Amino acid sequence: MHIPSSSTGPEGLPTLFATNTLAPFTLTCLVQPPPKNLVFLSSVLHNSGDASLRDIKAASYSDSKLHNMMLAFYFARQPAFRHTVVSSLDPGWVQTKMGGGSATDDIGAAIKDYVALAEGKLGASGKHWYHGKERSFQSEAADERAQDKLVAELREISGVNVPQ
Repeated sequence: MHIPSSSTGPEGLPTLFATNTLAPFTLTCLVQPPPKNLVFLSSVLHNSGDASLRDIKAASYSDSKLHNMMLAFYFARQPAFRHTVVSSLDPGWVQTKMGGGSATDDIGAAIKDYVALAEGKLGASGKHWYHGKERSFQSEAADERAQDKLVAELREISGVNVPQ
């Protein structure tokens, strides 16, 4: 598996952090009105993520996938998103540049799941999905205080506020 490098982007932020954690937060806040459905991409690797947020900008890939789940659950409980179905999706280990040629999950199934979530065909907000079924996840992802702390840090870094 190829994990993205720790390069730094033009804003001086680590690329992995800017792409996998900050961008989903910022885009979700800036797209107004909120869409009917939001899908945050996660991974089974979130299970080895660290929810402590000790050094969020130096977060690992696993941390970023946990952050995405935390963001999904955070936005699912926000009043401005009450008419939006917000979900988290684990597409599985699929054959991509990052997943490599040995990946065992079907990319077609991952696409099918994503489309079903994007079209609102898989249910209520605040759920985590894998292969068309709800999937268990690291308990820290559902910790509202940890979610609030993550969002506070992302607001401070980005200058972007959560819609009210």
